[in-house]
Amino acid sequence: MKRSDLIIFLGLIGVIILIIYSLQGGKSAADYNASIEQDRMEKEEYMKNGEGSPFAKDDTPFAGLNYFPINEKFNIKADLEPIEKKKVIILGTSDGLEQRYLEYAFAVFTIDGIEHKLLILEVMDMGPQRGQLFLAFADETSGIETYGAGRYLDVKKVPAATSLQLDFNLAYNPYCAYTDSFSCPFPPKENVLKVAILAGEKKYH
Repeated sequence: MKRSDLIIFLGLIGVIILIIYSLQGGKSAADYNASIEQDRMEKEEYMKNGEGSPFAKDDTPFAGLNYFPINEKFNIKADLEPIEKKKVIILGTSDGLEQRYLEYAFAVFTIDGIEHKLLILEVMDMGPQRGQLFLAFADETSGIETYGAGRYLDVKKVPAATSLQLDFNLAYNPYCAYTDSFSCPFPPKENVLKVAILAGEKKYH
């Protein structure tokens, strides 16, 4: 092979590698793990010292958060399945009250070859969170390794999106998992998954 041809060939290989890397989100496994660890460190610091922390209102000392090991298997791209005739959903809360939500879409995804669905809701009640999306779920770990009333995932509303990323490594407990002074909505019945999500935050001590 001529030197010029070799240079062109190596250049093409480099372009292909760059394309594959960008399609994977631009993060290596090490970068991904570091980003999750950084998120956990920041949350730990906030829980310990933040003014809005649930421990800021409680005399109970903060004992640190517990997590499953980071597992990229649970960082999943889900299809968004629109809901044509959206209904109002009433969710019970940890303090015996109710909160209203509007159906937004289903997130459809596969774990170990089995399809699952999660109902994403839109906040209806007046306040700073009105119009934001809400996703609460329970799974086979709930009440055993994780908080019995379920966990939450943050999702953002992106107009015309047909998919979204569900990173269960970022699943977190509602504040009522730490203290009874907060009101936390329970997951809708559609979001009780028949699979163990071995990712994200575990039970508090």
